[in-house]
Amino acid sequence: MARARARARTVPVRAAAVAGAVVVLVGGLAACGASAGDDKEPEHRSFALQGRTLTVDSDDSALEIVAADAHEAGAVEVTRWFQGTVAIGSDPKVTWSMKDDRLVLRQKCSGMIADCSSKHRIEVPRGVTVNVEDGDGSVRARGFEDPLSIHTGDGSVRVTDSSGPLDLRTGDGSVRVSGVSSRQVKAQTGDGSIRLELGTVPDRVDTRTGDGSVTVELPRASYRVTTETGDGSVDVSVPRDERSSHVVTARTGDGKVTVRTAN
Repeated sequence: MARARARARTVPVRAAAVAGAVVVLVGGLAACGASAGDDKEPEHRSFALQGRTLTVDSDDSALEIVAADAHEAGAVEVTRWFQGTVAIGSDPKVTWSMKDDRLVLRQKCSGMIADCSSKHRIEVPRGVTVNVEDGDGSVRARGFEDPLSIHTGDGSVRVTDSSGPLDLRTGDGSVRVSGVSSRQVKAQTGDGSIRLELGTVPDRVDTRTGDGSVTVELPRASYRVTTETGDGSVDVSVPRDERSSHVVTARTGDGKVTVRTAN
């Protein structure tokens, strides 16, 4: 009878010890946090691109996309940083592949205690139209003269030094555009601010955010401006002309709208 009572006491004690160890592991991982920037030996690979359009299909990675002179004709150069740990579950891993014009980037990091982080730098030959589909991660892009489309489910979007048409969208995060001369810009976010700084008089600008401020800075010219805010002030200081072919639309569900001439 005494042995039975001893065993009965031992089971919850062991369970408590295991639970305590799990809590310690979770706490340790949360305190450290995996960072792709800690990878001191990134991997590099070159992919052949068959056409003049590239689709970047990523599930969970920060992306830096740059228009550059190709090292090889029609080659897309990719550098990958990755850090990850899984205490209880399968080992983490990342994969990359190219089929036709689609570059597929995947991260597998699942288990009871998992912490992973990845980043990719993608150098695209000049003259290529780029479409980015990122499930979760920030996206930075620069140097594009051809159409650039960036859609991410969760993460900020930044575009600089570009002149091609821009279509930028994020479900949750800010959108920033600076140093560009694009004549067509579409920027949308579900939750976050939008700021556009344009160096050339655009034909059409369309911005929308569910929650956040919208700021559009434009070269001196007359514009046909439409603004809308559910809760916030509106400040339009650019010259307005309802017959202008330069159309600017700025909408937010909650926040200030500013459309002004750049200094």
